[in-house]
Amino acid sequence: MSRETSESNTHRGRYTKPVPTSNLTIEDDDFPEFEPFESDGGSEATPRGHPSSEASLSVQNVDMCQLINKPNHFTSNYDTENLVVRRGQEFVLRITFSRGLTPQDDFQLEFMIGSNPDASKGSLIVVPFGSRHGGPWSGQILETQGERVMVGITPTADAIVGKFRMYVAIDVNSGLRRTSRDTSTDLYLLFNAWCPDDAVFLPDENERREYVLNDYGVIYQGTAGAVAHRTWMYGQFERGILDACIYILDASRMPITDRGSVIKLIRKGSASVNSQDDNGVLVGNWSDDFSMGTSPTSWTGSTKILLQYANTGVPVCYAQCWVFAGVFNTILRCLGLPARVITNFSSAHDNTGNLKTDLIFKSDGTPDRRHTRDSIWNYHCWNEVFMIRQDLPPSLGGWQVVDSTPQETSDGHFRCGPASVAAIKDGLLCHPFDCGFVFAEVNSDVVFLKRDRYGNLSPFRVDKTHVGQAVCTKAVGGSEPIDITHNYKYPQDSAQDNLTMSRAEEYGCARDHSDLPEPQLSVSISVGQCMMGQDIKLVLDFQNLDKVSRTINAHLSGSVVFYTGVSASQFKDEDFAVTVPAEQTERVPMNISHQEYMPHLGSQLCIHFVLTGQADDQSLSVIKVVDLLTPKLSMAVSGHPQVQQQMFVTVSFTNSFSFPLNNARLIMEGPGLIGVRTHQFNVIEPQANISWTEMFVPRLSGLRRIFAVMDCKSLNQVWGLADVVISE
Repeated sequence: MSRETSESNTHRGRYTKPVPTSNLTIEDDDFPEFEPFESDGGSEATPRGHPSSEASLSVQNVDMCQLINKPNHFTSNYDTENLVVRRGQEFVLRITFSRGLTPQDDFQLEFMIGSNPDASKGSLIVVPFGSRHGGPWSGQILETQGERVMVGITPTADAIVGKFRMYVAIDVNSGLRRTSRDTSTDLYLLFNAWCPDDAVFLPDENERREYVLNDYGVIYQGTAGAVAHRTWMYGQFERGILDACIYILDASRMPITDRGSVIKLIRKGSASVNSQDDNGVLVGNWSDDFSMGTSPTSWTGSTKILLQYANTGVPVCYAQCWVFAGVFNTILRCLGLPARVITNFSSAHDNTGNLKTDLIFKSDGTPDRRHTRDSIWNYHCWNEVFMIRQDLPPSLGGWQVVDSTPQETSDGHFRCGPASVAAIKDGLLCHPFDCGFVFAEVNSDVVFLKRDRYGNLSPFRVDKTHVGQAVCTKAVGGSEPIDITHNYKYPQDSAQDNLTMSRAEEYGCARDHSDLPEPQLSVSISVGQCMMGQDIKLVLDFQNLDKVSRTINAHLSGSVVFYTGVSASQFKDEDFAVTVPAEQTERVPMNISHQEYMPHLGSQLCIHFVLTGQADDQSLSVIKVVDLLTPKLSMAVSGHPQVQQQMFVTVSFTNSFSFPLNNARLIMEGPGLIGVRTHQFNVIEPQANISWTEMFVPRLSGLRRIFAVMDCKSLNQVWGLADVVISE
């Protein structure tokens, strides 16, 4: 039973007809080939029948002029037989009639989307030619050559986005004579970042090419001090992806008439990418057990996920924040929205609507994990969409945060945004949607609390700089990260920052106001980059600003953690004492051997150190996160780099570890070059070399990329890439 049929059982009493929510499932002729005009009285319709023989004008052929339209609309890369155009911009069609047109000939083009197309709802568009004029979309005859007529059609800049069916209807004496249903004349209409009247207009051409047309990107991970990265293949132009994006909107039961509104589409899309409450695209999993699906680290991009969901209707397992963001970015760019993936380093979570992230310690200075509820993710990925916010003051348009990782509900669904980045920066948290939640993710104070044996909590340190240490995204036209923290907040403790924080509190986000004395003792931890399997060399610097020497009783805790900050396994608890002379710094080197942490590592690559200390009545603490580096895959491309010419790509890897890698799975893909390919190695012995070669035939020209990852239980985040320039 279709969604439209099932809804028809419940619409009566609310609507005269079911609300259309399905775009791609229309199979039957929804309009008759001949439709008689109503009688002059309007109370009776003329009997349906064939048109008179006088109506000698008929349509012989409709050419969608793809070679003209697709380059003009920047849609040539979409791998589909149908025309893809952008709203608010003219596209052309060439119609061949049975004879040349005369001044008495009237005809019209009819565009319809969804079931029950309705002119008053924008789902039925009539573009008349000849003696009649009018309609929301404009049309003009551009050229006439005998029986062939070229017409130009300009959809409105707020038209519904999706797949339209098209008919040509000729005005005959007794009615309208239509072309029969022809799927080759169906066309896709997208948002238009090139159109100044479209809400998603992006003025800069380089940014349009990056944020709409680029089909691969870089997602940043790790920590602010040691930024890691991985390529993500968005693949928005690959075969079936555009239909999959429309299917997602259908599966979410989004009304057809809402699909021209960028805000409504983003809100629905944000909820539909996760499966938390509506059987959306992806199932989140922040554990170590991915046995019932695919590990988040082994995805190379969005295409396999979206096609699997569209083909089965079943949520795909599994995702974490960068997978949610990567897939959502594909959907947004595919539909024509300028979008990018953002990484917020040291991202506050679960802070119950305030600006305080509480870390609780026991009276002896060790972390109290049992009572600590708040968390700080090493990083968190979300998306930004560029758009005009017609519902907000003009200054709050531009980039908007949208987040499909399920965290908190917004209007009853797990979604977030669009939240104005400009509003977040100025603390204007009264505006929709979810500005307060995003504001807390980048601005929370970290409050260190000591818990006595009676359960009482007392703050001993507040860190206002740890959360939101850096916000970054991929540079336009490059692969390096650009720091956009200044888009989200003013410099710490500046006049503008203080004003923003005061304003945020007025809107209900409470800050920490602990009145703590200026500390005389402090400690920092520094560490260089460290490969997995190597010792970790920490350097602890204790600083004493006091005029007397101090002996600090310190405690170092080391844990393997998920990137969400949640402990997976604790491997170190060490007490030691250090004496720091007056007004001096004492450096203490500390070596963490690989034998200490490797047995606890599992599939995680993140080590979390917490150092606390006590000297008389003074307490000190510091947090340090170490992301372990992994070896890389080697990739080489051979063959003639030209469209439709056979080429080869080879992936190779050497196991430099002292342990075997069991059930190692390699995955590669390259949009426009090669679809998703996989290869399994049962075991890769220590010091053994493996190699895998695949043939491919390029579809698209220009600078293209192939990306590969290797994933197994004892080693992940191993990847490699190869860039190649393909000629026409």
